[in-house]
Amino acid sequence: MKRRTFIQNASLSSIGIVAGGTALSCKNENAPKDAVSDPLLIDNSLPLVVATWNVKESTAKAWEVLEKGGSALDAIEQGCRVEEANAEGQSVGIGGLPDRDGNVTLDACIMNAEGDYGAVVYLQNIKHPISVARKVMENTPHVILAGKGAEQFAVSEGFVKEDLLTEASKKAWEEWKKTSEYKPIINIENHDTIGMLAIDKNGDISGGCTTSGLAYKMAGRVGDSPIIGSGLFIDNEIGGATATGLGEEVLKTVGSFLIVELMRQGMTPQKACEEAIGRIVRKKKDFKDFQVGYIAVNKKGEVGSYSIHDGFSKTQYQNGQNLTIASDFYNK
Repeated sequence: MKRRTFIQNASLSSIGIVAGGTALSCKNENAPKDAVSDPLLIDNSLPLVVATWNVKESTAKAWEVLEKGGSALDAIEQGCRVEEANAEGQSVGIGGLPDRDGNVTLDACIMNAEGDYGAVVYLQNIKHPISVARKVMENTPHVILAGKGAEQFAVSEGFVKEDLLTEASKKAWEEWKKTSEYKPIINIENHDTIGMLAIDKNGDISGGCTTSGLAYKMAGRVGDSPIIGSGLFIDNEIGGATATGLGEEVLKTVGSFLIVELMRQGMTPQKACEEAIGRIVRKKKDFKDFQVGYIAVNKKGEVGSYSIHDGFSKTQYQNGQNLTIASDFYNK
């Protein structure tokens, strides 16, 4: 099963230590081969874009928008669309692994510097949910549209319906049906929900999330990605945060909002991400069985990332460098 985020075979050999309520870092040895281990290779200059996982084509597109003087919001939409259109990626947009009934259902949200927010949940037959979410934010009095209503709205806005179930994802689903065993696998392809944060030349922050959700989930399941405060939160006075991994656990702790509030209280993005992970592992005895990762930025252009387990990475485009950076992790 070529699906991403959740862990059964993650390395459990490294030890994390809890000090002052925050998990101290273990070094990540299972990130993508081209990942660097030292985030200090990038300075705090603006503009910047950072995303979960190894998605250099997406961050390159977002950087292209920022470099030309475009807004952080435009950069987020254009960057996320790149991965949504990647039919070989099985966790975002076209080609996403389906629910247990064989339907590809997509969730996405977007948030701008003014605090405006738009989202779609359980959207089918539309390849670019991030763009539909932006239309919800800008062209409706609502903030979330779901299911058939979201699809009808997308069509009314000019989006074209298409079959999102690729042959590869269909074969994977048919193979899964032989046992119908639901057992999430952690970081299996170093890829999952795409969460992206950007700061433009004016210092304004925006963010977005896009995902096809858990593979073989129950029909109707919605995770954290499209939910404000959980999968994504932006406060232009402070910074922004976004999540990836097992959405149910992110939802229970409202993780992205928590990280921004911790930064408001003076924590760096790194320490805030570590504390958010600490909140999860202290409450969940079975945390070894799932993955959650966060990335965050503040108004200074400082970036942080942290995850429960090894293997998580972020891609950061800043000061002309597009680098995949291995995230430290807890994994006690």
